Amino acid sequence: MNAAYEFVTGPLAWAAWGIFLLGSAWRLVSMYQLAKKKDASSLAFMDWGFSLRSIVNWLIPFNALGWRKSPAMTVATFAFHVCLLVGPIFLAAHVMLWDQFFGISYASLPDNVADVMTLVVIAACLYFAGRRLAQPEVRYITTGQDWLALVIVLAPFLTGFLAYHQVGGYELMIILHVVAGEIMLAAIPFTRLSHMVFAAFTRAYMGSEFGGVRHARDW
Repeated sequence: MNAAYEFVTGPLAWAAWGIFLLGSAWRLVSMYQLAKKKDASSLAFMDWGFSLRSIVNWLIPFNALGWRKSPAMTVATFAFHVCLLVGPIFLAAHVMLWDQFFGISYASLPDNVADVMTLVVIAACLYFAGRRLAQPEVRYITTGQDWLALVIVLAPFLTGFLAYHQVGGYELMIILHVVAGEIMLAAIPFTRLSHMVFAAFTRAYMGSEFGGVRHARDW
């Protein structure tokens, strides 16, 4: 088990980070080249002011019309993304790893708070899954990629929760947790999770088009 843990936290972790960084850079460059080739005029009206206006307004809960029309989805989405980002970054065990490998140390969340945030992510994943099954209009456009993305996100949080509470054997669960996290990291540029990379650019494009061309709000 010790050898397996050292492997997944060593070479496998570096490979996952490398795939994530290089894959994200490649996707961004290729998408820019595709946009330039297919619709070069769209790049001409990109505007910092309209871009930031759109991004900020969509980051405010219930500010956009789409958020107001689906209150439950809005709450689940914002809670999910906040906990998904803040939880892993400020988890005490993760902060210790940053300190151990890179000498970077910063404040961490209390374990009970991180535990609750983990449960929020798990509950949100179950909500998103249920919504895809229960709502015909969502079920109709759901593909295997959507289910895969949900499983990839759910796995590191579920295994982390089980490992922390020592369910199923701590050593096994912590290894599964690390591997699941690395799979998620490496999968980001190549799955539905790529919106983590493209979301800001998509919002900037929409904001620029609506603000600079249509002279209207996109929220």
